[in-house]
Amino acid sequence: MCDVYASVHVFMEEKLFLRAVKGGKNTKIITLNGKKMTKIPSTIGNLPGLKVLNLQKNLVSKVCSELSTLTQLTVLNLGNNLLEEVPEEVKYLTSLKNLHLFGNRINRFASGACDGLKNLILLNLNNNQLTYIPKEVSRLESLIYLTINHNQLTSIPRELCFLKNLSELQLNYNQLICIPEEIKFLKRLRKLFLARNNIEVLPEVLCHLTNLRILDIAGNVIQIFPTGEITSRFVMNELTERNPFLMEAIEWYPEVWDIISKGRKCAICGKSFLGIWIECVEFVSPSKNWKISRNLTLVPLRTLICSYQCFNLRGPNQFGIARVQSSEKLI
Repeated sequence: MCDVYASVHVFMEEKLFLRAVKGGKNTKIITLNGKKMTKIPSTIGNLPGLKVLNLQKNLVSKVCSELSTLTQLTVLNLGNNLLEEVPEEVKYLTSLKNLHLFGNRINRFASGACDGLKNLILLNLNNNQLTYIPKEVSRLESLIYLTINHNQLTSIPRELCFLKNLSELQLNYNQLICIPEEIKFLKRLRKLFLARNNIEVLPEVLCHLTNLRILDIAGNVIQIFPTGEITSRFVMNELTERNPFLMEAIEWYPEVWDIISKGRKCAICGKSFLGIWIECVEFVSPSKNWKISRNLTLVPLRTLICSYQCFNLRGPNQFGIARVQSSEKLI
């Protein structure tokens, strides 16, 4: 009886794909989510022009070799299946941009799986059983979004930190204990999610991530925070925008609050900063309420600028102060 059921099920799978392959080279998208498919039929090889393949919520445990012929495929969604590895066949999908493998049983990358994915932008490996990320991940040179939440990672390989285009990295709910120093090379990183790990220390090199806008470290065991001007500026500006996480966390660190309360605001960009400032003089028209001589048309006021980048954007009435042999000159 079981053999009969299996035969009928395989027949139904093939029938579903036969409908799709009728379009031949003109078939661009196949979506067969939640069809209880146990395999990808070999007839997939008859669709060389396929762009999008959605097979989410099925029972696929292994991909067929014919998948490797889909060199025009840009989106592959095999989420919520029964895969145990990132399949080797994906390395031949040279046009692939989005790869979704979340909700499987993946505990390893097949050998060479990353080799041909030069155009991959998004890789989703959430809710799997990965304990490590292979060094070959560095070959995903176009990767912008990498999300590996709810796995069993214990470390971040230094090779991952050489993905120069990476903008968002999600590693929530793993078993990470530290952040590698090489993370400073992720110059374009804007969002870093590390919630619910076992991290004890935030390294000073995080201050080098000048494009970072979101850092989620909730639910760790952090005892030491990085110091430095970049960090203080980030914290002060987030507090200005009333970031709820920082508003709550700062209450537990009165010494940090005491330091950043001494911060100033840049006269050009308006953002807060703590140190490394440039002193300037700005000539402004006096207010009618000021008790000064009526003959004065402009009054010099001391202003502070946070960086030379802002200094170069100053207005015609703002001048920097240069100290030369104990004398002060306007520049």
